[in-house]
Amino acid sequence: MEFTAKQIADFIGGKVEGNENAAVNTFAKIEEGKAGAISFLSNPKYIHHIYDTESTIVLVNDDLQLEHPVSTTLIRVKNAYESIAKLLQLYAASQPKKTGTDPLAFVSPKATIGKDCYIGAFAYVGDGAVIGDNCQIHPHAVVCDNVKTGDNCLIYPNVTIYHDCRLGNNVTIHAGSVIGADGFGFAPNQEGYDKIPQIGIVVIEDDVEIGANTCIDRSTMGQTTIHKGVKLDNLIQIAHNCEIGEQTVMSAQVGIAGSTKVGKWCMFGGQVGIAGHITIGDKTFLGAQSGVPGSIKGDTTLIGTPPMEPKPYFKSQAVFRKLPEMYKQMNEMQKQLDELKAKLDK
Repeated sequence: MEFTAKQIADFIGGKVEGNENAAVNTFAKIEEGKAGAISFLSNPKYIHHIYDTESTIVLVNDDLQLEHPVSTTLIRVKNAYESIAKLLQLYAASQPKKTGTDPLAFVSPKATIGKDCYIGAFAYVGDGAVIGDNCQIHPHAVVCDNVKTGDNCLIYPNVTIYHDCRLGNNVTIHAGSVIGADGFGFAPNQEGYDKIPQIGIVVIEDDVEIGANTCIDRSTMGQTTIHKGVKLDNLIQIAHNCEIGEQTVMSAQVGIAGSTKVGKWCMFGGQVGIAGHITIGDKTFLGAQSGVPGSIKGDTTLIGTPPMEPKPYFKSQAVFRKLPEMYKQMNEMQKQLDELKAKLDK
């Protein structure tokens, strides 16, 4: 399916510079552009590609200043990154979706399946499960007893959703993720550890996306809650009884210990580690590999372990690199001081 520059500009509220009848039928990165493709430019590091890209159309920000003429047709928009996201969403929504239950799937006769759903080969839907309309359950996914999902959920291959968990509308869970496994609860005794039964559930609200091989543990009692609009990357661990606030995003390998509450609109870089039983306030931004041992009030940007503001952190790192040299100098000064004391004692 082809779209012209004018049609695209009308859809995203942009302004065409060049041939408004230029047509595209695919997407490409600006550095890999080809005829018939639309690309975007939002990062100044890639600006040199605008002069030689072969893409037919390129989305750019309104304030982009060009040093030389370009052969491609430009569409100027307020935010090129957001605009390409809208176009990609439109493209994804236009792709045909499978419906129906594969004969190799198992769906309990006690389950309720909504309209226009797809259940792939070797998928399992247990007793009492309720699947909303327009859901996609891909091959080898497991939806255990009494799980309830909203509409338009997308559950990719090899996802496991344990019993009694709840999903809202428009939830996407990528391959290999596990929702509702037991929280890590053990009580030490003289002979080892007694397992503490985890009898709670996981609740995932609307518009949440969960990356591949991410684990969200069920609560000991009550629920582990992932609020509306949260986006989790691959390989993230959310422990039992945690609560993740609306619109919070986390990069890969973040780990959050049990009973921690994370506020709204937070952003965590890769490999951030957060201790249990603490509170992270709204709009907390944590740099990659930050380690958080205590509560944070919010509305702040921090990095490091324990976390501090970026400016003193980087100053500290500059000093840290000099520690071996400083240690050597200190030992030399101590040696000189001891020699001076010995002379004075005589």
